[in-house]
Amino acid sequence: MISWLKDPVTSFVIAGTAIFLLSGMFSNSEISRVIELSDADVERLSGNWRMQRRREPSNEEMRDIVERYVQDEVYFRESQRLGLDVNDAIIRRRLVQKLTFLTEDIASIQPLDEAALQEFFEQNSEEYRVPERLSFTHRYFSTARRKNAEADARAALDSDIKGDPFMLQNSYTDRTLSQIRGFLGDEFAEALDALESDEAWQGPIKSAYGWHTVKVHKVTDSFIPELAAIADRVAADAAVAVRSNASETYYQELKGRYEIIYPDSMTAAK
Repeated sequence: MISWLKDPVTSFVIAGTAIFLLSGMFSNSEISRVIELSDADVERLSGNWRMQRRREPSNEEMRDIVERYVQDEVYFRESQRLGLDVNDAIIRRRLVQKLTFLTEDIASIQPLDEAALQEFFEQNSEEYRVPERLSFTHRYFSTARRKNAEADARAALDSDIKGDPFMLQNSYTDRTLSQIRGFLGDEFAEALDALESDEAWQGPIKSAYGWHTVKVHKVTDSFIPELAAIADRVAADAAVAVRSNASETYYQELKGRYEIIYPDSMTAAK
């Protein structure tokens, strides 16, 4: 390689000249070369600084902030003139994301009124159902410690035998079947769910650990709470739904303005 090309200053000048020439060749007349900052722009830049640094910028810092903004704007416009935004997957994703956010933000400016919240709640009430909960005590009979743990557990139904030490709790209060499955396994949870509330010992039922006798102290049926009790949660969910629906509606409206031609392989599969 020619030695003068190895000089970083020379290389920079050559690269800059090439970019300038390309910019002229691919110049887009619709992209203005006038960068005008308003007082609102300066205040926005200053506000961003204050949020990050938690103090007012000095005059010198403010000049640097503005100059960095100008530099970004110049680079942004020049990259557009060069067509650097075309067929760039990262830029494509960011632009799609920004348009989606804009659509959703516009849709969520107006908060939902009580009637709309009530309607959303009624349409999605099952999503807020509180599952059945059980409170019970159990005695554990270990298959590792006993020759016939099931038989011993059955014999203990009519006695006060304490059973074997258990690594988890001996009593559980207001636990869902999902939680019980996590503690003691599917087989135990399904068998427990089939039992009635009774202060007598019942079973034996099998778990992931061995055999158990149980006292089911209370079964709290599944129910859907009143809207007033979960209003904040419903409002948050409804806002998310509004944003999502707005994005889909906007997309379908825009899609209708385009002619979309799919490959033959796709149209044949329909």
